[in-house]
Amino acid sequence: MRIVIALGGNALLRRGEPLSAENQRENIRLACAQIAQIAPGNELVVAHGNGPQVGLLALQGAAYKDVPSYPLDVLGAETEGMIGYIIEQELGNLLPFEVPFATLLTQVEVDPKDPAFQAPSKPIGPVYDREEAQRLAEQWGWSIAPDGERFRRVVPSPRPKRIFEIRPISWLLEKGCVVICAGGGGIPTVYDQHGRLQGVEAVIDKDLCSALLAEQLGADLLVIATDVDGAYLDWGAPQQRRIAEAHPQQLEYLGFAAGSMGPKVEAACQFARNTGKVAVIGSLGQIEAIVRGEAGTRVSLAAAGLRHA
Repeated sequence: MRIVIALGGNALLRRGEPLSAENQRENIRLACAQIAQIAPGNELVVAHGNGPQVGLLALQGAAYKDVPSYPLDVLGAETEGMIGYIIEQELGNLLPFEVPFATLLTQVEVDPKDPAFQAPSKPIGPVYDREEAQRLAEQWGWSIAPDGERFRRVVPSPRPKRIFEIRPISWLLEKGCVVICAGGGGIPTVYDQHGRLQGVEAVIDKDLCSALLAEQLGADLLVIATDVDGAYLDWGAPQQRRIAEAHPQQLEYLGFAAGSMGPKVEAACQFARNTGKVAVIGSLGQIEAIVRGEAGTRVSLAAAGLRHA
């Protein structure tokens, strides 16, 4: 079975945790322990978020005054290499030596006229209290938005149109390679008026890019792994219930928050609707159970209705 696993940036660096290399490695180690259980007999593609990581690099770069801050597309490329390196190493420590790995820098085309450029919405970096967020917004010209009870920087998040490296990803899979790619939703790129490809100041949603990646690779299953065990009805209320299974039309009708579960639900519904295959939203620590069909929120056209756990 060909499986695309999308690891959330907030799952790799849990909400409120210090943005240290060791914290990230420890969380990636947890993910890899799960991924290693499903590796035998399957073709694996691992995508990942980078919101906390790219935000940290932007903060670090802003502290160096002698040169202009590096653009977000370059920072995105840096995080693809950094996170891919740790995933390769930790997963390689668990799987047989003969299993090959490859991390691919992945360029993704977006539309320069995408309305997202006029309405920043993608959270990146750490969380702040209101006062600190407003101070940083004034200092650096950031857009900020609520994230739970706190605040984060938000940047444009245009929709992915084309994954340029889709052919080499397919070639590697056919050779039995575990591929880490499309990190952070890929490196956002556009064609300029002269037809030259160049980076753009944005961060693509990794779940929407992972859905496109899984569709174009002909994946049998899309797993969207995050820091909660599924999509919920009445989230945060005493009567909250995890949705165990749903048809895309029913799930989309519920209207999930754009800054958290919304893109995951949209991506899962998009993959299920376009391919007739199954997408699952669930916990990073339950990837093995998700693949067995025993955990998470399963989204498919075959679902008879909305069933909660």
